[in-house]
Amino acid sequence: MADLRIEPATLEDLPLMAELLADLFAYEPDFHPDQAKQIRGLRLILEKPDRGRIFVLRNNMRIIGMINLLFTISTAEGGFVVLLEDLVVHAEHRGQGHGSRMLEYAVNFARDKQFLRITLLTHRGDGRLVDFYRKHGFFESEMVTMRLLLGPDPRPQP
Repeated sequence: MADLRIEPATLEDLPLMAELLADLFAYEPDFHPDQAKQIRGLRLILEKPDRGRIFVLRNNMRIIGMINLLFTISTAEGGFVVLLEDLVVHAEHRGQGHGSRMLEYAVNFARDKQFLRITLLTHRGDGRLVDFYRKHGFFESEMVTMRLLLGPDPRPQP
């Protein structure tokens, strides 16, 4: 579709981005959709661009995808790095190369800004997702993901 464009998200995009995250989190066993939480988290990023960037893929009618990049400092790398927090394409638009387009855009953004690494978490049980990221140059680390939930209503730990 020629009218597709990737651009920075705005506060007006919050409801549609929260819908995309609800779809993503319904699929991920570690997360649970909660529109208020998702909007609060997205707003925290949009209101302070030094925390990260959110880019949306949109046509003239709606947002069909989003990618969320968070910024931090790595002592291992000795500089700024990116945590790719969310990459999601609306269900009706999957399988058309939109995820690849957004990921390539994000990688080029990170290179242009001289970030030293992009790290992401993906569902280990979904080989398609792992293969998707491998196709784009990502590789598995020897690191293990661990969490300690500290919020007011932490879910029971496994």
